[in-house]
Amino acid sequence: MDAEAQESFREFVANRSPALLKTAVLLSGGDRHAGEDLLQNALIKAAGRWHRIDEPEAYVRQILYRQQISRWRLKRRGRELSVAEPPEPGTDGDAASADAELRLLMRGALARLTARQRTMLVLRYFEDLPEAEVARVLGCSVGTVRSTTHRSLARLRALAPELRSLGRSEAERRPSGDYSPVEVRS
Repeated sequence: MDAEAQESFREFVANRSPALLKTAVLLSGGDRHAGEDLLQNALIKAAGRWHRIDEPEAYVRQILYRQQISRWRLKRRGRELSVAEPPEPGTDGDAASADAELRLLMRGALARLTARQRTMLVLRYFEDLPEAEVARVLGCSVGTVRSTTHRSLARLRALAPELRSLGRSEAERRPSGDYSPVEVRS
């Protein structure tokens, strides 16, 4: 890699790593260390082809998604992920405390999903990709995206019923038609 490409790569890593790390942590089920490893491996792969990449962020995100897919396809190692229980709700009732509680609940619930389910939800709702784009990224059909997303949301609701009340209060604050994966629709 020449000096100009190295500088361009360093600049990209410095500017985009925080956002890419958030996605990698979500894909890893809330495990920050696994997310850091996922991102580091993606950046290593991107560095080797840096001079040929037209859209660096899209390229690195694609590597993240595909690495996560490879992880689900490998045999499960039988490891369990320890997740701390969310803290007691704050007594001050401020919005920051409620947001923090929602993030902790969501992270814990996502960690209890399979890697495939978690990836579908992250791509659809965190990355806000349309179904067709998720299908293209994951190399599956739109129908598979729809059915897996539906089953993932149902499992998320079953595993974390405490998100139902939080989801409803969030829904009341949003304009109609803007849906969240934690909402329960009849």
